[in-house]
Amino acid sequence: MLQVQKFTFNPFSENTYVVYNETGDCIIFDPGLYNAHDEIELSQFIEHKELKPAYLINTHCHIDHIMGNEYISKKYGLELYAHKLEVDILKMGRTTALMYGLHYNPSPEIVHYIDENDVIQLGKESLKILFTPGHSPGSICFYSESSEFVISGDVLFRQSIGRSDLPGGKHETLVNSIKTQMYNLPDETIVYSGHGPETQIGYEKIYNPFVQG
Repeated sequence: MLQVQKFTFNPFSENTYVVYNETGDCIIFDPGLYNAHDEIELSQFIEHKELKPAYLINTHCHIDHIMGNEYISKKYGLELYAHKLEVDILKMGRTTALMYGLHYNPSPEIVHYIDENDVIQLGKESLKILFTPGHSPGSICFYSESSEFVISGDVLFRQSIGRSDLPGGKHETLVNSIKTQMYNLPDETIVYSGHGPETQIGYEKIYNPFVQG
């Protein structure tokens, strides 16, 4: 069974996730590390649990989700995984950081393109990839059927949804992604979002004011 550890980093209060199995292999999703304190907090958790980082993955490449890509890539020798439609969004990182007055160590380029037909394997466990554009062109979510959770990036939040007014975003596309991809998951599925607390699919289908099942 997979375990999920959440960290909240950077001025955007972005959620970074470490997903790990019983043998210690782990995936680092959306490292939003902004300063040395963030780097130490994440690295100490990995060392304390004796984890072995196997993947560096971005659900999408907005600035708040990529701030720690460079640190994680260098520290653990990992290449970046993301959807090919996020290439241009990733390239906007420096400009976006300047716009917000933030420092930014440029992310490495995407080396491995992943799409909805792919599966991320972590030991005996697998994560199914859901293509969920709308917040950004190549947003993807990662669903574990056996462990009953989904890493949703900025697609679906507790009683909210991602913004669609950023470059490459489209509201109708986002709503369709949630209805056809997220809401097809079992109601008990835990949603680990890119910001804020976790929720469940069944709860959102009833109480989300933007998209109801």
